[in-house]
Amino acid sequence: MRDTHMTQEMILANATLVLPEETVSGSIVVRDGKIADMAQGKSVPAGAEDCEGDFVSPGLIELHTDNLERHMKPRPKVDWPHQAAIVAHDAELASVGITTVFDALRVGSILSDERRNYGKYARSVADEILSMRDSGGLRISHHIHLRAETCSETLVEELAEFGPEDRIGIVSLMDHTPGQRQFTDISKFEAYVRGKNSMDAEGFEDYVQFLYGLHGKFGKTHEEATVAAAKRFGAVLASHDDTTADQVATSADYGIHLAEFPTTVEAAKANHAHGIANIMGGPNLVRGGSHSGNVAAIDLAQRGLLDILSSDYVPSSLILGAVMLGEEWGDLAKGMRAVTCAPAQYANLEDRGRLQVGLQADLIRFRLTEGVPALRAVWHKGVRAA
Repeated sequence: MRDTHMTQEMILANATLVLPEETVSGSIVVRDGKIADMAQGKSVPAGAEDCEGDFVSPGLIELHTDNLERHMKPRPKVDWPHQAAIVAHDAELASVGITTVFDALRVGSILSDERRNYGKYARSVADEILSMRDSGGLRISHHIHLRAETCSETLVEELAEFGPEDRIGIVSLMDHTPGQRQFTDISKFEAYVRGKNSMDAEGFEDYVQFLYGLHGKFGKTHEEATVAAAKRFGAVLASHDDTTADQVATSADYGIHLAEFPTTVEAAKANHAHGIANIMGGPNLVRGGSHSGNVAAIDLAQRGLLDILSSDYVPSSLILGAVMLGEEWGDLAKGMRAVTCAPAQYANLEDRGRLQVGLQADLIRFRLTEGVPALRAVWHKGVRAA
């Protein structure tokens, strides 16, 4: 179990502090889990840790990751013990500098046809995360993000299993009906589904028609239920895979201020016009393009339309992507904002995401080795996490 005793005092000196608007040489004093003092300069007082000029930044904040699901299902048809998966997921995120995570759990299942079903799991896994979090068994802060799949059969029932007492942080409105949004190019959807499920062409066409039927029967009801549930939970409501300006206008009508992975420049521009922040995937940025054939994150970055990065399915892409943004923009502080203060702002986390006296001492220390960030240490609430 993680040591929950706060460090009485820790001083990080001779560091390059990553502030929201600039980087400066300085030091940080941490006391009882919070930033107690900050100063500029390169001096190293007695008892301080000499950072040797390394960058010291706020801990990274991850709003949407499927990484826990990867640990729970390491292979098709293989289920891993949930508590063990949560611990491994937690340790992996800490190791790459993530100190706050919104664990994305799918709500909305297909139970009627065993050939293409996927079952309910969100309530039980959320209980396990919350229990382990409250017992002090995890290294970093964990929050719940419900991915509401409208193209499903059981979304309303699964949303009803949660309430305000669960303190759900984010609810994302997702529609994976083929031929639109993420899979506007249905050939990309076919390659994904058939490759993942060893499905023949006839089986794929049958599956597509089944999904169209679900969308027609439940789509609008599920969409309205998701918006209502987010309000009931007091959660941030996010859109997902917006493609057109009309879809963004609907998001704005719902009161959405956070757009996960818009698929086109048109949608990203429309989001900014409505005051909605754009989240793009770190893997998209690092690889130079979307695996689904949608807009490249770097294209949005160059147009000034990228606000927040998410590691999505590769946790280490978060810090690497932030550094790449810093190089692209010629401003490391600006790049790091996309993984620290910007996600904190849009997730309503006022106690972290910036190096500021009085805020939670979630910190990372790293240096650049041939342009690649190499983490030296990670602290969560002033306690060493990695």
